[in-house]
Amino acid sequence: MLLTCGSKHAAPRTQRVEAADCRKVHCATLLMRGRSSVRNVAILLSTATLLAISSTAHTADFTINTGGESGAYHSQFCPMLGKRLTEAGFTSTCETSAGTTENMQRTSDHPAQLGYGQLDVLALKAKEFGGAASFQRLRMDDVRECIFAVTKDKDIASYGDVAVNADQLRFVLPPAQSGSTATFDYLREIDPYGVGRARDVIHAANTDEAIRIALNSERSVALFVQFPDPDNARFKLVRENGGHIVPVIDRTILNQRVDGLPVYFAQETQVENANWLTSGTKVVTACTPLVVFTGQTSAVTDAAQREVHQRMTEAVARLRGDDLMPEASIFAKVIKRTRELTATGAEKFVAISEQARDKAAPLFEKAREAARKAVQGGHTPPEGAPEAAPPEGAPEAAPPDGGQR
Repeated sequence: MLLTCGSKHAAPRTQRVEAADCRKVHCATLLMRGRSSVRNVAILLSTATLLAISSTAHTADFTINTGGESGAYHSQFCPMLGKRLTEAGFTSTCETSAGTTENMQRTSDHPAQLGYGQLDVLALKAKEFGGAASFQRLRMDDVRECIFAVTKDKDIASYGDVAVNADQLRFVLPPAQSGSTATFDYLREIDPYGVGRARDVIHAANTDEAIRIALNSERSVALFVQFPDPDNARFKLVRENGGHIVPVIDRTILNQRVDGLPVYFAQETQVENANWLTSGTKVVTACTPLVVFTGQTSAVTDAAQREVHQRMTEAVARLRGDDLMPEASIFAKVIKRTRELTATGAEKFVAISEQARDKAAPLFEKAREAARKAVQGGHTPPEGAPEAAPPEGAPEAAPPDGGQR
């Protein structure tokens, strides 16, 4: 008689053993199936959780474009703005980027997005995205980033010295997409007879490398933009490598305006803390405001999103400057250690820069005259000679002597 698992008919011992074994196999099979079902449920739950998280991230009301992952825009400022948006009833997410220029590109493509950036870079790059009217500046508070130029050449002591020697200097900058490089491009545009004549410009992998290269080379200047924190290791790096900081102050720089607002402010910044042997070191240089910007509400195509965007811009505009300051950060101390100079105070440093330009003025005029004659005669001007006329489309700028044309 053929027996199957669970048969009620009597059977010889051998058959009963086989039946018992069969029941064990059957139970084991059921157990394995049960475990498999549990695993499948766990997988389904995990997948659902991930999809929910992903959906939440992608359905945030606003994307805030920042900078590098470890940079201040992303790690310190954006979380505070996101917190204030949450309090106002909005959701947001911080997205890393290459800096101000990429943030402008993203906001131009998606007007509802927000971005952090330097005011000088916005002034320079706005024309590439349809003009300054393509963006709304939501916040422009007391937090500013400053321009620092460093060199080991003792005869380079002012921005005027940098300007008149621009065609003989090597400029070492951070990466091409950085805010520092965009600032240098802006200086070249507004000062065509000064740093606009620079011919030897290279890019390092990062700011620290740019400083090291410049301070290990003759006739080299590193230029970078950062928050003026005396605890920043870069200032120590400059001192340890025998370099000094050159004040980036000039009348042409301080005269720049966007919608009537100054692009740069002359500020006294502390670059070395005091100790029991020495007093703290301070430098006067040009600083540009940190800006929070977004696209024009009218450019947001979806009606519902346009209404939300309008409410967001009004909420951000109502915030106090302190509301956006990173908690327990260095920036409150930095602002206290940084002092904006009055027009009278800044004039002394502007005069130092102009003196350097004045000394070089006769040489500039002679070189410009030679360049003019070469152009009229159909010849190529000597390499490094000043332009015979301002570059086409360049803004009005002071000639080398710093006076009025």
